[in-house]
Amino acid sequence: MNKTVKCNVAPEEVARVKGLGFLRDKTTLDCFNGRVITRNGKITAAECKAIAEASEQFGNGEVAMTSRLTVEIQRVPYEKIEPLREYLAQYGLETGGTGPKVRPVVSCKGTTCQFGLIDTFALSEAIHERFYKGYHDVKLPHKFKIAVGGCPNNCVKPDINDLGIVGQRIPKVEEALCRDCKICQIEKACPIGNAKRTEGKVVLGTDCNRCGRCISKCPFGAVMEETTGYRVYIGGRWGKKAVRGIPLSKIFTDMEEVLNVVERTILFFKENGTPGERFADTVARLGFEKVETSLLGAEK
Repeated sequence: MNKTVKCNVAPEEVARVKGLGFLRDKTTLDCFNGRVITRNGKITAAECKAIAEASEQFGNGEVAMTSRLTVEIQRVPYEKIEPLREYLAQYGLETGGTGPKVRPVVSCKGTTCQFGLIDTFALSEAIHERFYKGYHDVKLPHKFKIAVGGCPNNCVKPDINDLGIVGQRIPKVEEALCRDCKICQIEKACPIGNAKRTEGKVVLGTDCNRCGRCISKCPFGAVMEETTGYRVYIGGRWGKKAVRGIPLSKIFTDMEEVLNVVERTILFFKENGTPGERFADTVARLGFEKVETSLLGAEK
């Protein structure tokens, strides 16, 4: 087992470089692991090459993937932190991702996946530019994590982030076209068993997660698409005291609408959260209904 080694870098410097995205490697005297931000979990071949070369030149030649889709260059000596940041900047790369502020967004593959319903890369990059970078100097009561999932499979677990976004494909039942087939293709297509034949018609239950897998499966057109959109969860948290986020009642159909509600949520947390309090605790303290009313207002 690796033991903690006493650091020979001043505590105030350890804190300062942590704010730049360099976390101390506790098994060394003066080395740090530098977090390179990927914007939306995707980097180019040139950026990948630059990170690898930076790791060899400034670190120990190793990189590690974090759970938040950043890339850590391992064991960077304290005196090489600034040269490393200057080197990465030549390739449009930056370090960061720590502190009581908006954290780097996490994204799944989106429409490149067979189940993806929304362009998660585009939405995540917009969130990165507008809120991770644009709000970089905005201090919040605590860290604020955002995740974007392309479908209800929830691979990046949006509902256990401070704010999570999930792609939705909303089905619409045309009862007049349902022929009450003995083997119903809608029942068969529903992965969660929510669709049922009831009194001669197919019915989508209240537990429908809007994955869209049933749409266009009926040969007679009884279930088609009503719209594609975004569901937003607020107040989730992972860790020692896990809390599942609660979805806002509105399904958003426009990306700009989603960005606006993300902004309102961050500002609400800034104004109503108490220092050291995660957003999940703010929602619990104030009550979900009050928070939702503040975020949606007349839109609800």
